[in-house]
Amino acid sequence: MNTIWKNNDLYIDVHESAIPWLKIFTKYPYKEMSEVPKEIRDEIYMILEIIEKLMIEYYSPTKINIASFGNYLPHVHWHIMARFEKDSHFPEPMWGEKQREGKLNLPDFEKFCYRLLQELA
Repeated sequence: MNTIWKNNDLYIDVHESAIPWLKIFTKYPYKEMSEVPKEIRDEIYMILEIIEKLMIEYYSPTKINIASFGNYLPHVHWHIMARFEKDSHFPEPMWGEKQREGKLNLPDFEKFCYRLLQELA
């Protein structure tokens, strides 16, 4: 995984994928969201909103998927994915059954990350 941003409480990793996919982690390994202190929960929600809005603006996706499972990794983290009708799994989740070979021609992900870092600064 590739960490692109961090502060005292959180960090953002890139999930390698054909679609834009980021993950927000708490640095401390809280198991459940209810264990996370309110100020950190508020920061997570703020970052989720920033990423979602920027993904919508930059990629014009069909849908944004936001998920928090943590069954295999019992550590609070959130997945944020830009989804497209022609991605390999749509409308299924990215963990689901592949529907087709994805045919995406997306704007540069590194430029998206740079814009995100500017928004988070």
